[in-house]
Amino acid sequence: MAIILNGQGLTIEKLVSVARHNEKVELDNSSVDRIITCRSMLEKKIEAREIMYGVNTGIGEFSEIVLNDEQIKDFQKYLIYNHSAGIGNPVPIEFIRGAITGRINVHAHGNSGCRLEITKTLIEMLNKGVTPVVCEKGSVGACGDLAPMSQIALLMMGEGEAYYKGERMSGKSAFEKAGIPVPGLQARDGLAVINGSNLLTAMSAMHLYDFNRLLKQAEIAAAMTLEALLANMKPYDIRLHKMRGFTGAQRSANSIKKCIEGSDLLTGKMKTRVQDAYSMRSTPQVIGAAHDAVAYARSQVEIELNGVGDNPIFIPEDNLTLTGANFQGTPVSLPMDFSGASITMVCVLSERRLNRLLNPALSAGLPAFLTKGAGMFSGLMLSQYTADTLLVEQRILSNPASIQSIPAAADQEDFVSMGMNTALKNSQILDNAYGILGIEFMAAAQALDFRNFKNGDGVSAAKEVIRKYVDFLDIDRPLYSDHNKMKELVKSCEILDTVEKVVGSIE
Repeated sequence: MAIILNGQGLTIEKLVSVARHNEKVELDNSSVDRIITCRSMLEKKIEAREIMYGVNTGIGEFSEIVLNDEQIKDFQKYLIYNHSAGIGNPVPIEFIRGAITGRINVHAHGNSGCRLEITKTLIEMLNKGVTPVVCEKGSVGACGDLAPMSQIALLMMGEGEAYYKGERMSGKSAFEKAGIPVPGLQARDGLAVINGSNLLTAMSAMHLYDFNRLLKQAEIAAAMTLEALLANMKPYDIRLHKMRGFTGAQRSANSIKKCIEGSDLLTGKMKTRVQDAYSMRSTPQVIGAAHDAVAYARSQVEIELNGVGDNPIFIPEDNLTLTGANFQGTPVSLPMDFSGASITMVCVLSERRLNRLLNPALSAGLPAFLTKGAGMFSGLMLSQYTADTLLVEQRILSNPASIQSIPAAADQEDFVSMGMNTALKNSQILDNAYGILGIEFMAAAQALDFRNFKNGDGVSAAKEVIRKYVDFLDIDRPLYSDHNKMKELVKSCEILDTVEKVVGSIE
């Protein structure tokens, strides 16, 4: 069933459905009317020669230069040419589809002033699978994602490049093959496509979707490790966390306890310590804090997905044009810096639990480095090295981008969000997190094979999935293949999906 875009109600899950799973989109009839009404107002203002930024003036430092009638006709074309100034590898298709979806939802408010043909062309691009080729670097997150969004706008003139049915080709060829008419760019049309933080917001939305699923897997990994280390489970009593009051910690404690239900560890049958180390007993507080950070970022990103991120903004009911800075990416980049750092923090905790599994002084009787042949074999000793190097890279990437503004455009644009840098580094943080958690999962499964007691239902389900891909390490073998398999397994969320089928949702 198609997702209806009307300027409100666009959730992260709906964006993921369109961007990642190719769900069709439609424009609400009321939005069609609003777009037509706004365009009519704009055309009357152009005829009356009212000065409007980016319509009949230059942009940035050139905003005081008024264009004549002939220049107005060609200005949008040269605007898009000039701003198609990115560099680097192509952005993944799902992120570009997300950006286009977000831009349509901005137009749906009826405050952007573009022709309806422009919005309808963006919808056809999504529904017919034409995705512009866009360089990943070049945006400073104000005035929006100008460089990447301009490569999308090139297709409106039958230019640029695009992917269509798995092939990379000219934008003109992609439109021809898909049967999409080239709308061209008239007054305001080009700027209405590019003047918002839609790419960094789409990337952030999809990162948050994946962050949530990663955190749930971190809780499953923690449950496995806690069982393997014969943890005292009193710190996971929900009453403890309700007394403090943090929502995330309550959610995390519940999730971990749910995975361990059915285990001998909860019956008193296994001897445990009176009090464990922080990395074992404070997991709900740490992962819970990450849940809370992600929840706040989600609220900000969904506001942006449903807001009017543009400049200028046209208000037909008041016959008014307002110039401002609703393209500014800081409301997204600041909480997303925080969220990315929270994922790194959770991975720090994962590595510390891994250390306790491998260190014979800390592992409650497990063999050193989880090998039966210590000395001859080194077991998972080097797996920790790999996790550590990924973690150091995450720590470097967790330096916030939102405070790194560099002035541009002759100081007309003297504060920018650098939100695209936030989005790019969060992609890398997430990729490393899959590897770190994968290694903890692998080590926890190895450790549980040395124990002889009934494991929790969720823990047993997770271990069974892991053993489909990685065998018990009886004698040393090259581990890079196992590491990469585990990384892809975590990314696929097969462990999560399987555990939730057994124990129910771990929310």
